[in-house]
Amino acid sequence: MRKSVFVLILISITATGWAQKKKKNEKEPAKQETTAVPQSKAETVVPKDTVPKVNPLTRHYAMKYSLALQWGDQEVAKDALYDLIVENQGNDSIIYDLAVYYYQSQKFAPAVLVSQELLKRNPKNIQALEIAAIGCENLGVPDRALQYYESLFLLQNNPTVLYKMSFLQYRLKRYKECSTSVDILMADKALDSLKVNYNDANGKQKEYPMKVALLNLKGLVAQEQGDKVAAKKFYDEALALAPDFALAKENVAKLK
Repeated sequence: MRKSVFVLILISITATGWAQKKKKNEKEPAKQETTAVPQSKAETVVPKDTVPKVNPLTRHYAMKYSLALQWGDQEVAKDALYDLIVENQGNDSIIYDLAVYYYQSQKFAPAVLVSQELLKRNPKNIQALEIAAIGCENLGVPDRALQYYESLFLLQNNPTVLYKMSFLQYRLKRYKECSTSVDILMADKALDSLKVNYNDANGKQKEYPMKVALLNLKGLVAQEQGDKVAAKKFYDEALALAPDFALAKENVAKLK
């Protein structure tokens, strides 16, 4: 869980203390100068402390949050975040920290709900869109996950996001959209440098070029549409690039 909230609050507290200390240590103006200035004018030059004061409860909960993280008690840290949100309801960064807590704990339902609150405030919040998309995907709600990924792609134009979209489109049987997404990725100059992880023939995680997975996906789409010749062609192209790509091997076997 991030420490950004506590750091920001601690900086504010430190700044307040420094300003107050500076004010206390300033020398009193000489009596001669004070008497020479009219009373109404003297009042206008009295320095005022412009550093905002920190709510004592906010300070308390921030310390609670920091200590809970330091001592590895995630539940107490979560409770402290809720306390901080109650005291600082306009602070989106604290709410985001709560969403991250739920995401890292694999509690995807509350992670999505908290992210949705952030998206009500700012529909272009990239971090909230990411958590909502991944959360919905893990909850088995591919249509909602796809909507969040689509919003994310419009903001970022990130090929990795489009890659996720293409597989969700396939799961939803939106084959035309899936093919379009794959074609856009295949034409992307950055494709050759992009990698994805899959199990190899021995069941071990291995890094493969994204192009291999996309060719396999094109084969799946062709196979679903009844074109076995095109499907085998795409599977063979995938295996030409990565002979141990297990999914393409399995798909070729299924065609026989």
